[in-house]
Amino acid sequence: MGMENSISIDGAQLWSDLMETARFGATARGGLHRLALGADDLKVREWFAATCRALGCEVIHDSMGNQFARRPGTQPGLKPIMMGSHLDTQPTGGRFDGILGVLGGIAVLRALENGKVQTRHPIEVVNWTNEEGARFTPPMLASGVFAGVFTEEYARSRPDRDNITLGDALTQGGQAGAQPCGQHPAAAYFELHIEQGPVLEAEEKTIGVVQGIQGMRWYEVRVMGRDSHAGTTPMTMRADAMWAAARMIDAVHGVAMSHKDGLGTVGIVDCQPASSNVIPGNVMFTVDLRNPSDTVLEAMEQDFRARIAALAEDCGVEAIVSPVWNSAAVHFDPTCIACVREAAEEERYPMRDIVSGAGHDAAYMAQVAPTAMVFIPCLNGISHNEAESAEPTDATAGANVLLHAVLLADTRIDAA
Repeated sequence: MGMENSISIDGAQLWSDLMETARFGATARGGLHRLALGADDLKVREWFAATCRALGCEVIHDSMGNQFARRPGTQPGLKPIMMGSHLDTQPTGGRFDGILGVLGGIAVLRALENGKVQTRHPIEVVNWTNEEGARFTPPMLASGVFAGVFTEEYARSRPDRDNITLGDALTQGGQAGAQPCGQHPAAAYFELHIEQGPVLEAEEKTIGVVQGIQGMRWYEVRVMGRDSHAGTTPMTMRADAMWAAARMIDAVHGVAMSHKDGLGTVGIVDCQPASSNVIPGNVMFTVDLRNPSDTVLEAMEQDFRARIAALAEDCGVEAIVSPVWNSAAVHFDPTCIACVREAAEEERYPMRDIVSGAGHDAAYMAQVAPTAMVFIPCLNGISHNEAESAEPTDATAGANVLLHAVLLADTRIDAA
């Protein structure tokens, strides 16, 4: 069709960017520790802004610290087509989760600039603040504020384990901009990401055309028994919060196994008073339930709550289940999905339709703009792990699909 179809991603430069940014928060085992708004996150944010400005982009922050890099379009008044993901990581995270979507977006900007391609819409790359939720819970806080899911007051009040709030961290890091979060326009949103699962690799597919994201619910469970001496309290006279919690954790596994496509995870356990010769009187643990069907997920919650209540009574303790986060199943926009599929077909990459098992900022963006995602394989499906790995050819392929999907969307979406 012209110059737009002939341009492609500079894969070597994309890979160089991935390796360069892996310096910020690098761990001894080859992964990353780059928590939201920490020192290394601030450094990689500076790198993002400088790199985008060198490509002729304007870079701004909104009030939640989300960074937007804009390449102008030719038709005044059209909203930008956005690409993006996040730069923060898990405490022992990998080098591709999130940042591939940001750097893939930069690679698209670079390809457009080098090819002297003018788009009708402005084209933007966004870095969302605190996607992981590893420092400030729940995850996807800033994109959630952007979409109106959370109030900014709530998001800024969320504390980390040192009782520093997200609002404090934004102020201390100089990341809070003047533009109110949520007032930035978007005509469409595309997010490139590693799959974080084993399907594409197992089926030898290069591209996953993501149809949507499964529903997720997070909880904190607090189990309250009675602290007692480990050597003097008979087993029949104990209110052992850890024993009860252990049985409840096993019940989470049982809930997941009892419902089709169910997933259940306990990721954090905190035991008090944490002494080897004291029967624990207070235990907190987190629960993550997921399912592609909101109906099944609701049934999982009811099953989970019933099992916790029954076990608490059986063990002679009290248990309080507190919801932390609820993200309904998401179905992406048909037009944007078609752009991704056609782009993969143009590039002749093997592909398949897929549903995301992990949460992404795209889940909230789908509530305010037409949205789609592009997946590429990752080694053994491993993610949220220092061993996370992807192939340079796959990263390039994903960015090429992102590039051509955005160009197709530029011709099909007229939101002003």
